[in-house]
Amino acid sequence: MQQQVLFEDLGRRKYKEIWDYQETLLKQNADIKAKSRFTDAVPLPVEATPTIHHLLFVEHDPVYTLGKNGKDQHVLIDEQERVEKGIEYFHINRGGDITFHGPQQLVGYPILDLEKFKPDLGWYLRSLEEVIILTMAEYGLKGERSSGETGVWLEPNIVGKERKICALGIKCSRWITMHGFAFNVNTDLGYFDHIIPCGIQNKQVTSLKKELGKELPIEAVKDSVKKNFEKVFGCILTVAKQ
Repeated sequence: MQQQVLFEDLGRRKYKEIWDYQETLLKQNADIKAKSRFTDAVPLPVEATPTIHHLLFVEHDPVYTLGKNGKDQHVLIDEQERVEKGIEYFHINRGGDITFHGPQQLVGYPILDLEKFKPDLGWYLRSLEEVIILTMAEYGLKGERSSGETGVWLEPNIVGKERKICALGIKCSRWITMHGFAFNVNTDLGYFDHIIPCGIQNKQVTSLKKELGKELPIEAVKDSVKKNFEKVFGCILTVAKQ
């Protein structure tokens, strides 16, 4: 049975506002699972649990986010410099290390009940990567995985040419996901010069704009990602009522 996923394009927002929103949606679903799993001491089947899937799209104001196991020293500028450049900074509860979010970068936050898809985090991460790989193919680019690393890359096996175009970092509680992917579309890559992206030394960061030599309409990229999300996850996106 195809799962229904509520879709919201939140436009450009500050990071903390959307982090809090994700936490709220995750908690709502976790509470539903806790209350619904037993009715008169009889376990409900997974498909009968009334959790609600969400997919959020957003562009953030400039911000560095550090994952729970990340290292502060991977931020290469001090607080005063960050403030002067208008960049916020948060140490957050996803996996992964340091990354940047900003304008013209497509950030996707799926809040999914994986028990209704497949309760396997490896499968989930590879599926998110596949969404971006399929989208890149529509623009004539070969997105690939890099062994031992998450995200989507170009030429990951050619030393000196490895460049990352999409970062991934997730959290999962009661098989409910949050956080997600950050896909560089027309992103100002200069912001990455002040960090060691994802804690990985000596590898580049790129964008669709840099690879194709032109700025792309981000709305068209969003449409492609939505289409490929439905394809990979076998779901139907429906626009959430405002």
